[in-house]
Amino acid sequence: MGRGGHSAAHMRVGQLCGQTEASLTSTNHRVPSPTRTTWVICIPTVVSLSEALWSSPLRTAFCFWMVFKAQAVVELGQFEGKVQKHKLPLKDRWESQQMGSLQVPSPLLPRERGTPGEPDGQYPIIVWWSPLTGEMGRLGECGRNRCFFTINKTYHNHPSTQAFLFYGTDFNIESLPLPRKASHHWALFHEESPKNNYKLFHEPVVTLFNHTATFSRLSHLPLTTQYLESLELLTSRAHLVPLAQKNRLRRTLAPLVYVQSDCDPPSDRDAFIRELMRHIQVDSYGACLHNRDLPAPLRDSTAMDEQAFLHILAQYKFVLAFENAICDDYITEKLWRPLKLGAVPVYYGAPNVVTWLPSNRSAVVVAPGESPEELARRLKRLDENDEEYEAYLEWKHRGQVTNQQLLTEMRTRKWGVQDITRENYIDVFECMVCDRVWENLIRQKEGLTPKTWQAGASHLRCPAPRMFGFAAGPTGGASLRGIWGPSYQQSVKEARALRLLVERNRNFTVNQFWRQVFAD
Repeated sequence: MGRGGHSAAHMRVGQLCGQTEASLTSTNHRVPSPTRTTWVICIPTVVSLSEALWSSPLRTAFCFWMVFKAQAVVELGQFEGKVQKHKLPLKDRWESQQMGSLQVPSPLLPRERGTPGEPDGQYPIIVWWSPLTGEMGRLGECGRNRCFFTINKTYHNHPSTQAFLFYGTDFNIESLPLPRKASHHWALFHEESPKNNYKLFHEPVVTLFNHTATFSRLSHLPLTTQYLESLELLTSRAHLVPLAQKNRLRRTLAPLVYVQSDCDPPSDRDAFIRELMRHIQVDSYGACLHNRDLPAPLRDSTAMDEQAFLHILAQYKFVLAFENAICDDYITEKLWRPLKLGAVPVYYGAPNVVTWLPSNRSAVVVAPGESPEELARRLKRLDENDEEYEAYLEWKHRGQVTNQQLLTEMRTRKWGVQDITRENYIDVFECMVCDRVWENLIRQKEGLTPKTWQAGASHLRCPAPRMFGFAAGPTGGASLRGIWGPSYQQSVKEARALRLLVERNRNFTVNQFWRQVFAD
């Protein structure tokens, strides 16, 4: 239970197949057009030990969408492909087994002569180098621009290859598209916490990329609200339990509830909450600090989107919403879920969270340096004072979001979450890169200097993890608490080594990389 650094990109497929992962309430579906015939095949995945330890993904299913469009059929050399506007993200480990006849047999450019704005009738090639999709060949539409997207790495040296896309969690130093031509765009998609790949969060590595889509509001395509479907769901009172009923339930329920099974992450949340439990009662249903059982049908991690589970959470006055990492703009369903349910989140995570809350009094934010004992005193006062507690739900009763930044972001973002009328953020990321590639191709054709995009250090940044000084204790299983500090410090060396080797612009081996790391 609990997101545990888990990828929304991975789990949206499982939800489409009628399955949901442990704490993922916001996913981003790729959906078929009503004009197409679609088949959905769900295939269970195997999670490796390293994934279980480092990113805790519980990828329940992959859906392979075979989309056939009656309109334009584009000839891809000997390969007959279809122009698709929506596509489904799949992991590369499956593509060679499952794509079958959809594979592109040779690195030939798709052509359509006479298409306006396309030099020589050719499309630029964009390669998912660390694949988030499983498509061996697809002609993607981005408004009037089209690009050929593929996970086929044999396109690396093709003269029409313009860009390489990387999924951050699977970014691997063992294979990079080197040498890198001056015209090659590198683009990073990474919506997860730093625990999944620490070296990406250092300036020497993140600035290798030209384009970014991350949780940071400062990236080229911000994904900060990736776990919030809509303002309508945020303000809905469908799950709101009246305060009088919550007060009656306090006879059997603690004032706070905690549900996590990703224990001892870099934020050290479990150490804080363990100490908090010494000063105020907390019902903990997850594996971490477990002291209360859910009803049997809800104990499976896939039940966290069930109405019965949401109803249990909604009965509590407070929900402990502690992120697994402390980074500006890294805000997950841990915050949005209690806000949607009408409980008050007790939030520890993004230092700038107040810039994203629906109102200036909608969550109890753990103050910097605030001790668990001090926080417990605050919460007890609110628990015992109905008027003060209700002030945190006033925005909910009114159905009104007053935070202009949140309103603007939700109204202007280019992608949707669980919204079949809008593109998902992976489509938008791909098209951002495609459009920028075309912009430079057209500038080149007109004799103009190509435009340069560059990622900044602020596009993906988190401070070093900090452990609390409280005595360690059991949280539920083997603890990784001691590894995050050393892991972060080593990632600093890894980032410098990787930058140096990439700037040499030739292939290198894993042994060469590690020699450079330890030579630092």
